[in-house]
Amino acid sequence: MSKSILSFVTILILSFFGTTILNSQEEALLNNCVNNIRSPYIVSGQPFKAFITGDEVAEFHTTFFAGSTYRIVACSVKEKNIIFSVYDNKRNLLFTNETYENAPFWDFKVEGSLECIVEAKLDSNKSTSGMAMLLVGFKSSRQDD
Repeated sequence: MSKSILSFVTILILSFFGTTILNSQEEALLNNCVNNIRSPYIVSGQPFKAFITGDEVAEFHTTFFAGSTYRIVACSVKEKNIIFSVYDNKRNLLFTNETYENAPFWDFKVEGSLECIVEAKLDSNKSTSGMAMLLVGFKSSRQDD
C-alpha cells in the first residue's frame, strides 16, 4: 500500500513540475510574440495557440472589422519557424508569410468586415514539433492618420 501512495505522490509532483515548465515556456513564447506587437498596435484578446507535430496544421477563426489596421504575429520557440496563411471564409488565400521568408508578422488594413481563417504550421526544414502561437493586434483608423 505504501508503494501505491509513493507512486501517487510522485505522479503529483511530476505533474506539478511539468505544468510549471510548460507554463513558463508558454509565458516566454507569449513575451516573444508580444515583442512584435508594439505601439501603436494593441493586442486584441487571447493568443491562439496549438502544439503541432509533423505536417499538422492548426486552424484559427477570427473576424477583422472594417476601418481597422491589423497585425498578425506568429511565433514559436525558434525564430521564423511558423508558416501562417490567412484565408477568407471561402478559402481564398489572402496572405501567406511563406513567400516572405516566414516573416513573423503581417500588417494589413480591412475596408469591410471580414471573417477569416488563419492556418499555422511548422516549417519542416526547421522543426518537427513545437508550439505555435498567433496574436492579433489592431490600431484604430484614427491612428492611421
